[in-house]
Amino acid sequence: MVRVLDGVLLLDKEENDRIWVMTFNRPERMNAFNGDMRAKVHQTYWDFARDETARVLIITGNGRGFGSGQDLRERAERDEAKAAGLPDPMVVMPDHLQNIFPLAESLDMWKPTIAAINGVATAGGFNHAMQCDVRIACEEHAEVGVGEARWNQGAGWVSHLPRIIGMSHALELVLWADKRVNAQRAYEMGFVNEVTPHDKLMDTAMSWAERMLDLAPRAVRNFKEILYKGSYMGPFEMRRFAGAIEYNLRGMNDSIEGPKAFSEKRKPIFTDT
Repeated sequence: MVRVLDGVLLLDKEENDRIWVMTFNRPERMNAFNGDMRAKVHQTYWDFARDETARVLIITGNGRGFGSGQDLRERAERDEAKAAGLPDPMVVMPDHLQNIFPLAESLDMWKPTIAAINGVATAGGFNHAMQCDVRIACEEHAEVGVGEARWNQGAGWVSHLPRIIGMSHALELVLWADKRVNAQRAYEMGFVNEVTPHDKLMDTAMSWAERMLDLAPRAVRNFKEILYKGSYMGPFEMRRFAGAIEYNLRGMNDSIEGPKAFSEKRKPIFTDT
């Protein structure tokens, strides 16, 4: 295990750096995102996307919260500074990190991501969980919701939510902004893939990640890109796009290794080449 300590963010690298675990680390503020934390989280996404060794990313939170979104205390301080004609105290992120959501499309990042929801995930914290491919929730403490309407804040990212849980459930979460749903209800909505006891949460997330290490990396990335982009295409356009993506498996060593391992009744050894 390699742990990088960075104040508001913790980063562990497991399985020879193939599995990254990013932990939001402002437990005293329910992991609300101030400027410093937001910049470091986004930089970690960027680094993971471009690290050729990294295969799977797990996201979780330290303490009682997974993530509670924008730090509204900081936002109030920024508004006061602006009204007084003072410089904006928020940490300014590099240009390439300003608008990285949705994660997959804007980072061209098709590696799998897993949210281990340990506690409250609201607003931007909910968004981080929503951006992941798989969501695992702690049955005792996880609660999810979208609270922006309570504070007259915007959240354009909710436009993707009906594709995950349907329009009726999305409206329930977004319009009734003072409502949070527990892990079981989130599972029933289709937002959560698995509910697990708190003491099994990270083990469960790691088991999902470890299973991914046995699969062909490019095929996994292909399928993720097909599903995400294809969901916004018409059927004929989607079929042409999926065919073009599938074509890039031809000539790969892994495309030879897969059938060979199957015929020899052994585990394939993929090299992503």
